Amino acid sequence: MCAAVYVLSTVTGYVLTSALLMKCPTLLHRRKRESFRSRHISHRGGAGENLENTMAAFKHAVDLGTDMLELDCHLTKDEQVVVSHDASLRRSTGMNAYISDVPYAELPPYFCKLGVTFQRECYCEGGEDKRIPLLRDVFEAFPTTPVNIDIKVNNDRLIKKVSELVIKYDREHLTVWGNASNQIVKKCYKENPRIPVLFSLPRVLQLLGLFYTGLLPFIPLKEQFLEIPMPSIITKLKDPNRITRSQRLVTWLADTLLMRKALFDHLTARGIQVYIWVLNDEEDFQRAFDLGATGIMTDFPTKLKDFIERNGISKPQ
Repeated sequence: MCAAVYVLSTVTGYVLTSALLMKCPTLLHRRKRESFRSRHISHRGGAGENLENTMAAFKHAVDLGTDMLELDCHLTKDEQVVVSHDASLRRSTGMNAYISDVPYAELPPYFCKLGVTFQRECYCEGGEDKRIPLLRDVFEAFPTTPVNIDIKVNNDRLIKKVSELVIKYDREHLTVWGNASNQIVKKCYKENPRIPVLFSLPRVLQLLGLFYTGLLPFIPLKEQFLEIPMPSIITKLKDPNRITRSQRLVTWLADTLLMRKALFDHLTARGIQVYIWVLNDEEDFQRAFDLGATGIMTDFPTKLKDFIERNGISKPQ
């Protein structure tokens, strides 16, 4: 009897402590210092309004007042850090080669029209700027704009080169980097722990496990940014008639587990920003902000700006 009472009181104490720390995590953890807060994030510079990852796209987004540019990096054959999403040049330029096998001076221009990955049956036609830019071009053109860098391949030289550029342009406080790969994120953190990192996919899964077992409030976290998809948008990207019942079930389950206001509120209280990608419809904008997301990543920066202004959503301080 005494043992049962002891176990019950211990479990009750754990549950109550966990609930308290979920609401007030700074009782145990020092809040992370935030150099910036981003609500409006332009995915690949705004791939629905300009050719993705071009200087024209980045300039358009910055002129609109975006809080952050999201971009992707690769290394050329002559070790130049370029801004481009795919390792292969086929989709974006038609060249049957990898960026890593081509010197920067020989990289072809982008096609005049590119598909928008996160908008069904949507294409963006660009203007005169079809050049694949260097990362340093972005840093030089937008010295005060936070940049979110996806390190696209597990390449030690690429990680080192990006870190060197971030240091050269004094941007450690204005940069976040990472990848879905835990190995890449670990290398980024080891190369330069002063640049904040994103949660990798394995770390997101671990985070969810900690959240649902009630252990999360007790665990320190090195990451400063959680960047996750809204699973429900998958149903908008595919032909509804081609989505199977099992796919709908998996999507619903993933969405239910991942889109949790209690989780987002806890993380933001610890100084960890929550970004949801890639949202292009107003109903998804509204849902993300209602859930407590810090920021939204979009292909349509003008649409997101109009939504934020029309709904009186406060700009991050």
